[in-house]
Amino acid sequence: MKGGLEGGEASKVPLAAPAVNRGISILDFIFRVVAALATLGSAIAMGTTSETLPFFTQFMRFRAQYDDLPTFTFFVVANSIVAGYLVLSLALSVFNIIRSAAKGTRIFLVILDAVALAFLTAAASAAAAIVYLAHKGNTSANWFAICQQFDSFCERTSGSLIGSFVAVVLFILLILMSSMAISRC
Repeated sequence: MKGGLEGGEASKVPLAAPAVNRGISILDFIFRVVAALATLGSAIAMGTTSETLPFFTQFMRFRAQYDDLPTFTFFVVANSIVAGYLVLSLALSVFNIIRSAAKGTRIFLVILDAVALAFLTAAASAAAAIVYLAHKGNTSANWFAICQQFDSFCERTSGSLIGSFVAVVLFILLILMSSMAISRC
């Protein structure tokens, strides 16, 4: 018979796709948990960053806090929102583990993941620019590097950026894996 399937050939394709999709779904769940922890940790680390230095007397002090710069406030808010989204998306991730052939929920998650990725990348990149200025300064604009004086402040802000960029990489992997699973459905 022309164009027909040989015996047993049709059974190999459907069995392989759900097993791979289930594995992708489990990895998706793990990546979402790790990304949620990374963004939440970044928001907490940046949101609790503060350092005060004495100046001449105890009554006159220099203070550096995250909310002195709107970029850092945006960073904290964006990481908090993305962490909340990731926690809520865990329910759909569990649904995809149970029903590995579900296509609609995966498409929905890819769209929301892309939005969250853009939001998180914008916040992390803006904060990275400010952290760079804090470390290096800009002599042509007469902005001095403050990290020689506020070293604890700079260490915490730099550390919070690491968690946020880890989450950005995980989002890219999540989108790629979900797209691969959608193409297998």
